[in-house]
Amino acid sequence: MTHLWVRAEQRANEERVGVTPAGAAQLIEAGVRVTVEESSFRAIPLDGYREVGCEIAVENSWPEAPADAIIFGLKELPEDGTPLTHRHILFGHAYKGQPAGQILLKRFKAGGGRLYDLEYLVDESGRRVAAFGYWAGFAGAAVALKCWAAQQRDEIAGPVSTYSGSKALLSELAAELKAIGAQRPTALVIGALGRVGSGSADLCAEMDVPMTKWDMKETAHGGPFPEVLDHDIFLNCILARPDTPVFVPAIAKTAPRRLTVIGDIACDPDSVFSPVKVYDRTTTWDEPALRVQDVPVLDVTAIDNLPSMLPVESSEDYAAQLLPSLLTLDDLSVGVWGRAKATFDEHTKGL
Repeated sequence: MTHLWVRAEQRANEERVGVTPAGAAQLIEAGVRVTVEESSFRAIPLDGYREVGCEIAVENSWPEAPADAIIFGLKELPEDGTPLTHRHILFGHAYKGQPAGQILLKRFKAGGGRLYDLEYLVDESGRRVAAFGYWAGFAGAAVALKCWAAQQRDEIAGPVSTYSGSKALLSELAAELKAIGAQRPTALVIGALGRVGSGSADLCAEMDVPMTKWDMKETAHGGPFPEVLDHDIFLNCILARPDTPVFVPAIAKTAPRRLTVIGDIACDPDSVFSPVKVYDRTTTWDEPALRVQDVPVLDVTAIDNLPSMLPVESSEDYAAQLLPSLLTLDDLSVGVWGRAKATFDEHTKGL
């Protein structure tokens, strides 16, 4: 019997989960054994899982799970260096040369475990079967606007937190912008036709922010892209890949520009493929803005778990997208799981 073990997230400010009680019920009906760990932070209460027949385990007990269990979480595992013996489903951030990712892969290699990276669960055409992109874009644009609003007050953006839903976020942001006056910044959204870009564009539209929307057609020439500097806010919604052009070179910090806020929603600063070259680390919920230049001012916001600001909506959306693939866990050699294994094998063969 396939055994799916849903672990508690161990990262701060992470309340999402990749399967809902309704989805767990479908898995159980299909013959999957589902264990769900207790969690001090998960936005969806444990009672719903218990009621549909899930087994309940102690929080963070996954290292002692049966050897045949498939451990399912979203964000990073604790960086304690221990060998990983289980099969894991998570966002590994390990295939673009990230230093922490290489350490993670070596842990799998040492323990004989296997990573099924959620970012690399793709269909026959190479399109991801599930993504948090829309809500990342929505929340990321909101944080970028908060950074801009703080600048108008001669401040730097303060801490951000979770919201009960998108309406609560919109209400708070509208009040913050209203306090400044009628002025609105201009925004350039790159990747506007994708999931992330759509979320960013929708948030900007809700806040009456004038937008320039770019996608593959507008960026195909490979740069440079001086138009980026002619907007108040730049929202990068394109994942870093080997063929991704540089949108914001390092010289942009001191160049003449209108740009004062970069929302790097794709958020891959330690990848050599990053298209934003003015910063080198992610930002946090406590300090969402990184000031990379004082004169003229330039702040970067790059939070790498933005959808967790809206944990219920983003979890329900993502879980619905992923459930059809979870229902095929009985055969990991084919389909999305077979392709994910091939990608893992390719990136670990030289370790």
